[in-house]
Amino acid sequence: MTPFDSREFRRALGAFPTGVTVITTCDAGGKPFGVTANSFSSVSLDPPLILWSQSTTSSSYPAFRDCGRFVVNILADHQVHVSNQFAKSGADKFREVPVTAGLGGVPIIDDCAAHLECVKVAAYPGGDHVVYLGQVEKIFRSGHHSLAFGDGRYLRTFAHDLGEVGSQTGTASLASLKAQRIAMASLPSICERIGQRTVGIAVWGNQGATIIGWEPSAHPVSPFLQAGVVVSLTQSATGNAFAAFMPIEQTQAAIDDELQARARSGQPDNGQFAQRVAETRQHGMARAVGAAASPRHKVKVNAFSAPVYDASGHMVLALSTTCEADRLSSDWDGEVPAALRDAARELSQRLGHVIDV
Repeated sequence: MTPFDSREFRRALGAFPTGVTVITTCDAGGKPFGVTANSFSSVSLDPPLILWSQSTTSSSYPAFRDCGRFVVNILADHQVHVSNQFAKSGADKFREVPVTAGLGGVPIIDDCAAHLECVKVAAYPGGDHVVYLGQVEKIFRSGHHSLAFGDGRYLRTFAHDLGEVGSQTGTASLASLKAQRIAMASLPSICERIGQRTVGIAVWGNQGATIIGWEPSAHPVSPFLQAGVVVSLTQSATGNAFAAFMPIEQTQAAIDDELQARARSGQPDNGQFAQRVAETRQHGMARAVGAAASPRHKVKVNAFSAPVYDASGHMVLALSTTCEADRLSSDWDGEVPAALRDAARELSQRLGHVIDV
């Protein structure tokens, strides 16, 4: 028999992308422990059961072996640093990681995509690992997108299916597909037209406003540009454009979900979103002004987004630019937003949209 190649086995498992979690607990003395794990899986809905596995050589194994409870912290896509920190052995894993005490005092990592507070109900040996079975007692889901891992690298999750092709207004209609082809081919020239600034396009997919392509320019805003990202409707310029110019019946449910998630996370809207939508409609395009470093780009950025319409007057995509704040003024009447708005109008005209003069 050919010897089993454990490295090839690991590579094969890497073809199955997973979410990324940090499992936390505390010992009898209240000392916190945590470990990064992608072995998490659901088991049962009734009762609500989950499982995860841990190496018996892990330094935190005795703590989890003897604990009565643990928390599954499902990391958001801006928490790569948290995953890396808890994957290391021997370090102060909780250093500069904000946490809140959950049931039984077990630490919950703040700002995750979700967390599950569990009581441990069983443990089963499995080779060089132990499989823990937990019953979920309390859950929380934020509005953040989840972090993923596959083929040895971190990934961001996105919706592969942008919706059925049809003649109705909305997701991925034939007009939208035509607009996407034209807009993608135009991105290099638009990038040049707005002064070599990062430019991209987004469509309305079944998960919301979804970036489908970027032209990073000679001075890309960051190395973290990625197609398939579903952006915030309430915080991003691209999302604001869809919220302002698409039919409200298509966007309202997603907007409500996002605002409710923000309120649950302690960041209530208090009317700012409605004000941004009103400004967007007034100026014919959306704007986002960076007050701090962007969680995605790691630098302070400003952004603008202009709608593109088809022959029937329906918004089919957003044309957006994002750039370091010191290279892109937030002035509504600046040269860059004016050029971007003109480019969006020209794309609309190519799609048969008649511009009222």
